[in-house]
Amino acid sequence: MVKGQELSQPARASARVLKRLYVREIPDEEKPAEALKWLDYYRKDRRSLVMAMESCVKCGVCANECHAYLGTKDPNNIPAGRADLMRKVYKRYFTVQGRLFGNLVGAEDITMDTLEKWFSYYYQCTECRRCGHVCPFGIDTCEVTMAGREILWGIGMIPDLQGAASAAVYERGNQGNMTKQALIETHDFLSDEIEEERGFRMEFPVDKPNSDILYVPSSADYLLNPETLKGACQFFEYVGANWTISSHMTEAGNFGLLTEQHSVQRELVERLWRTVAELGIKKIVFGECGHGWRAWKMYTPTLTDYAIAGSGYDYHNRVPIVHIHDEVAAYVKMGKLKLNPRDNRLAPVGKSITLHDPCNYCRACNLIQNLRVNLYASVPEVREMTPNGEKNFCCGGGSAVLYDDPEMYELRGKFSLKKVEQIKATGADILCAPCSICKAQFYGVLKEYHHLDIPIQGLIDFVGAALVFKGHRQI
Repeated sequence: MVKGQELSQPARASARVLKRLYVREIPDEEKPAEALKWLDYYRKDRRSLVMAMESCVKCGVCANECHAYLGTKDPNNIPAGRADLMRKVYKRYFTVQGRLFGNLVGAEDITMDTLEKWFSYYYQCTECRRCGHVCPFGIDTCEVTMAGREILWGIGMIPDLQGAASAAVYERGNQGNMTKQALIETHDFLSDEIEEERGFRMEFPVDKPNSDILYVPSSADYLLNPETLKGACQFFEYVGANWTISSHMTEAGNFGLLTEQHSVQRELVERLWRTVAELGIKKIVFGECGHGWRAWKMYTPTLTDYAIAGSGYDYHNRVPIVHIHDEVAAYVKMGKLKLNPRDNRLAPVGKSITLHDPCNYCRACNLIQNLRVNLYASVPEVREMTPNGEKNFCCGGGSAVLYDDPEMYELRGKFSLKKVEQIKATGADILCAPCSICKAQFYGVLKEYHHLDIPIQGLIDFVGAALVFKGHRQI
């Protein structure tokens, strides 16, 4: 835990991590000037940022829509207040009135104190974008947070968690720094479990040439969510897919969206297309990761604007990218999956399930109804949260605000207060969270912080357990 002027901040990446990220160390006395250069760059590059800087009238509508503010009552966690931390600097250097009248019009010089506040509050925003859905001017405060984090990255102020995870992406192609051997051993163990449960074995192919489908799981599934991996494997087995997992691209998440889009995000995109070329892939299916799905669905086209030298592969408009729950829902709607919701070991009859809508699914990717298509077909009873869909509240750990630092952990608990209220109000017995970051957040705070002891499962977990394989026992 780093504490600057009584600000709650995540632990900062060390010089060693910065070196692994190819980020230059900058002395503190030079950081304000360097940050200003980056702000100038982003204001010229992003119209959405300029709109946020110049259009807010401080109406306050966003305040009670933000789980971070509702949990902390910190005015700097009001979306408009958080954006103001940057807006004051923008006004000082990039508007006529700010240059002429300074503090009289709410403009402020950029200093290290300013940057310390940015490092605190731009890493308290979970980028859920709920505020953007209620703003009468359509301001997406998430764009301000993203720009703030990228500026901080450029001057070497990077949280240790995001820094280490991003460095692992460069080195291994996944945030968990897992080797190919670790993947294979995990797959063998899960295949043994499936055989014990089902009575027959299913394999997890790795780096299989000429596969039709590349499945890209979240690396967190290997550490925390084995049922999610098993569910995906059982689905592909059921539909007879020619599929594989790549040892070079085992990461549905993309921390570049959350920290630095110029190099980190592009690195994973380029890894993806190299893998597609090497294995002859015809379709890419992404696993359960909210921010990752937004990154792949919304940003990949603009990050693949040039060919990979020597690949000889025209990937630009040839390989579709889909989410596993869109893929599953297509089969459910066609009646090609036999699911028995009343014989599901993860959701026994008499137990009700409530669905958490991950922010990046419901407010960025329109993945709302297909989640329900799959869930209602797989479990005996569903109790919806209120509100749900695009109005649902964040888990409180989104955009990788999953720090274990004591004070930041305390904030994670406060950020999840609204979500816990929603869960309790349903009276449900089991929580379905179809996103790896949401699951990690819930594992960490529900029981220990909120004293809410409720099982947590991914959605593909339920689908896999509900599948009825002809001639084999149900699980």
